[in-house]
Amino acid sequence: MSAGVVASVQKEVLAGEAILDTSPSMRAVRTIIESIADTDAMVLIRGESGVGKDLVARSIHAHSSRCHGPFVKVNCAAIPHDLLESELFGHERGAFTGAHRRKPGQFEYAKGGTLYLDEIAELPLALQAKLLHVLQDFTFARVGGHGLIDVDARVIAATNRDLERQMALGEFRDDLYYRLNVVELRIPPLRERREEIPGLVALFLTRFNKQYRRQKQLSPGTLARLTQHSWSGNIRELENVIRRMVVLDDGEQAFETLVASGRNGSGIVRPVVLVPESLREVARRAAQEAERNTLAEVLERVHWNRALASRILRVSYKTMLHKIAEYGLTPVRRA
Repeated sequence: MSAGVVASVQKEVLAGEAILDTSPSMRAVRTIIESIADTDAMVLIRGESGVGKDLVARSIHAHSSRCHGPFVKVNCAAIPHDLLESELFGHERGAFTGAHRRKPGQFEYAKGGTLYLDEIAELPLALQAKLLHVLQDFTFARVGGHGLIDVDARVIAATNRDLERQMALGEFRDDLYYRLNVVELRIPPLRERREEIPGLVALFLTRFNKQYRRQKQLSPGTLARLTQHSWSGNIRELENVIRRMVVLDDGEQAFETLVASGRNGSGIVRPVVLVPESLREVARRAAQEAERNTLAEVLERVHWNRALASRILRVSYKTMLHKIAEYGLTPVRRA
């Protein structure tokens, strides 16, 4: 990674770290980050989806002695299980059908830096066992290879899942949990950090006004309602709402309508439920959300090469286009 790229990434992370100074709970997180950043201790970051786990991981890296090395993120939920081992550890030529050349894994790409394993709870049990041995011995072999490669990367993991429950169900290995959980950072949801909302709104307004060349300002009434909102999707949901307010002329009115109609900022109706939803409906919604998140993550990883994404996800190109349209996915515009 070039010095210019490293400096740019660090500048972006340090600018975003203003979030870590806006509430007592996040200042406590910042204190822990500063105390562990110069070590190679493994860190387990826990919290709901959208609370800022990525920011915390990048902040640990930016303050560490490895800050000039790469920060490599692997979303364990976005990669098909049969490709995860090769993604993490690489493979040798001929290791399996389609392995036409040697491919380094993310552990190798993270050499001298930090490897961030997001959604660690999604790892299949067999791969959890291999990861445990790698973290114990600090060596690994590529798929289909025999030569051992030394690990030279700090490992940070994150999850929004209840790992204790998963361990009780036999879905997550106890020994891997204790290996990863040298330092645990729990990030509280935004509804418990409401004092941060005005600062976050200002941050996102500045960013999106610059990105979309607008001069949007919010009324005091809108800011009050933003502060009072429950934000089940946390910072990510707030960010999306502010983006819509900037790009749409009636963005504020749309948010008012959503609040008045009992919807959240993502446009999902939250009706008063007199009887519990069926398990089938809960599973259907969860599956749709997981499918959408996986599709969006893979498309971003391959820079919206739809043909490549369809091959990775093992669906037809026509199905890929249909799913993109169904979920309303669009490429993220970068300033």
